[in-house]
Amino acid sequence: MPDSLFSLPDPIAVPVQGQLSVYPVGRIFCVGRNYAAHAAEMGHEVDRDAPFYFTKSAPNAVLSGATVPYPPGTENFHYEMELAVAVGKPVFRAGSAEAREAVYAYGCALDMTRRDLQIRERNKQRPWDLGKDLENGVVFAPLTAVADWSPKDNTRIHLSVNGEIRQDATLEELIWKIDEIISHLSGYYHLRPGDLILTGTPAGVGPVQAGDVIEGGIDGLQPVQLTLSAAE
Repeated sequence: MPDSLFSLPDPIAVPVQGQLSVYPVGRIFCVGRNYAAHAAEMGHEVDRDAPFYFTKSAPNAVLSGATVPYPPGTENFHYEMELAVAVGKPVFRAGSAEAREAVYAYGCALDMTRRDLQIRERNKQRPWDLGKDLENGVVFAPLTAVADWSPKDNTRIHLSVNGEIRQDATLEELIWKIDEIISHLSGYYHLRPGDLILTGTPAGVGPVQAGDVIEGGIDGLQPVQLTLSAAE
């Protein structure tokens, strides 16, 4: 086998509560506009015909507790607090029951967004990549296995910036539930272990600045934290 021209960074792996093993991240799928109030604050209605998705690159992910620089090219950098779903078994064209059985773990995540770039590209009917798939643009807290936690409608999801609550909702507000998302997405991809799905953010998104500390939580899961330093 020929030698590689260069080496690539090791893939990020997310700790799992109570386990020595870690969960290596392969692909990251994100559900857009999955809370009606968030869709409304962004000037849109929810598409109730089917969920839609964008992706983030695993090399751009960091773990909770990281300090990262304010990203280049933006003057409107936003937080989005989300429930992450970790796939634990291969699944394709799954029904609801098979979709539920495919979940390995859940966790808190931040979908960080260059909002001005996202809106600019969206208005030109271009892909959102510059706004969404940025370095250090997704943050994962340690996962909790399905045997130890499962989402309920009244489960609280929330986020604060410098201790001030900015997002506060419950998982009941999810338009597309987890089994529906996995069932739909698996109609287009052979989902497999290593795939993480971010299920959307509630209302209350907004900008952050260098020096801000972002903390998010979902009741019963490990919280997620990110600190922003000055731009490089």
